Amino acid sequence: MEPELAALAAAGATTLVQQMATDGWAAVRRRMAAFLARRRDTADEEVLAGELEVSRADLAAAREEGDESGAAGVTAFWQLRLRRLLSEDPAAAAELRALLDEVAPEAERGGVREVNNIVSGGVHGSVIQAGVISRSHFTTGPNPPLPG
Repeated sequence: MEPELAALAAAGATTLVQQMATDGWAAVRRRMAAFLARRRDTADEEVLAGELEVSRADLAAAREEGDESGAAGVTAFWQLRLRRLLSEDPAAAAELRALLDEVAPEAERGGVREVNNIVSGGVHGSVIQAGVISRSHFTTGPNPPLPG
């Protein structure tokens, strides 16, 4: 399997499981069941929606019991299922990407963005950057060298 499709399957499973705990789960369940039904050439979306609901119940029970491996197992199950689907039908990747973008934009999926700020030229006052700061490097003096 191509690494890109494997990564998409992992992202799809992670997003699906994250959405199981949201208020929008009913819509996500319906959309995912329809996606799976189209790719399996079956019109039985209700059966697939039921499978998704069983996974949601398994996830809720695992989280309630503090069973992290059980919760991870739900994600692993859907990752494997999506990997199989994508390996059998690589054309499904575009539809799955579109579905993921609609139900959980990149910011909700935990996409990592790197922001680099360079402040130079005699700033007198506070410089504020909002968000999560994971690494900061401050230099003093006239015009520090640019990274890269």
